Amino acid sequence: MKLETHVHQPVIAATGIYVPPHSISNDELVTAFNAYVSEFNSVNAAAIAAGDVAQLLPSSSEFIEKASGIKSRHVVDRDGILDPAIMRPHIPERPNEQLSVLAEMAVHAARDAIANWGGDIRDIGAVICAASNMQRPYPAMAVEVQNALGIGGFAFDMNVACSSATFGIKTATDFIRGGSPKAVLVVNPEICSGHLNFRDRDSHFIFGDVATAVIVTDAALAKGGWTILGTRLKTQFSNNIRNNFGFLNRCAPEGIGAADKLFVQEGRKVYREVVPMVIEMIIEHARDIGVDHKALKRLWLHQANINMNEMIGRKVLEREPMPGENVIILDTFANTSSAGSMIAFHTASGDLVRGDTGLICSFGAGYSAGTVFVEKL
Repeated sequence: MKLETHVHQPVIAATGIYVPPHSISNDELVTAFNAYVSEFNSVNAAAIAAGDVAQLLPSSSEFIEKASGIKSRHVVDRDGILDPAIMRPHIPERPNEQLSVLAEMAVHAARDAIANWGGDIRDIGAVICAASNMQRPYPAMAVEVQNALGIGGFAFDMNVACSSATFGIKTATDFIRGGSPKAVLVVNPEICSGHLNFRDRDSHFIFGDVATAVIVTDAALAKGGWTILGTRLKTQFSNNIRNNFGFLNRCAPEGIGAADKLFVQEGRKVYREVVPMVIEMIIEHARDIGVDHKALKRLWLHQANINMNEMIGRKVLEREPMPGENVIILDTFANTSSAGSMIAFHTASGDLVRGDTGLICSFGAGYSAGTVFVEKL
């Protein structure tokens, strides 16, 4: 029996975003941090003088911007973060019958994407929640989002840290190429402020909160959008970016307050090891699928650090990028983990024309990296 075959071309048909209503400037963050530092040094003055406790150094807006390129960040709660006695977001628990906070953010972004798509939600047969910061182990956030939106099919969570969005797009692309389902919704809700140590001078400024969404469909359902030319993933184990918070913490109570239960990283090592890996991956992937990496019209990179992004942009394009070619949004959003490259794509892709090529690229803890080359329909 001869089986009839069909070619299913995956397309990024639409994207969406949800931005929390609160924002914190560097100046505000520094004021809170320095108040904490002053109190700490005062209380521990004798121990510091004896050499038993290290004196804390103050931060500054100039230090933050030079180190990262960040000027402000959106957060789900600012009052708790800016209170020197608390220095963490205050997010009250919700009853199980109520939509969870991360699912709520994802639903907002998803509805924005669905509206931008203009297609039939009944054609969406899968939901993937791809993010760094999951609210709970189970039930899956994706299933909760699926239920809230009234979508059929199946749903599941995936966590590949800052690369979660591109890993999600790759997975959705493979589903579409296989012929089922017709459309896939990928959501990336991130409350990064929840795992950030706001009392650590080297990292207290890094993260912000946001949610993004992308709809990947068969070309037959797309009303425009971007043809996915190729997707590629890479992982390489490293301890240089880590968060050890998890359900086993309660089994080792002697370590419950350890600093590595929040975000920690060896920033200089990450820069030296990740940047060359990502540059090589991008250039090799472009060559393998016949895309001229030097002629890319737009780079939508993971928004981790201005210095990393600028170096990758120069090496990939083999020149200094023109204004707007290497999209930077971390100045107002900060690092939003998996959502960063998708914010860049969502906010800075509408001006390109048919035939233009671009790259969505993520990289982060794992190490992990993902590349998605696209062409404007």
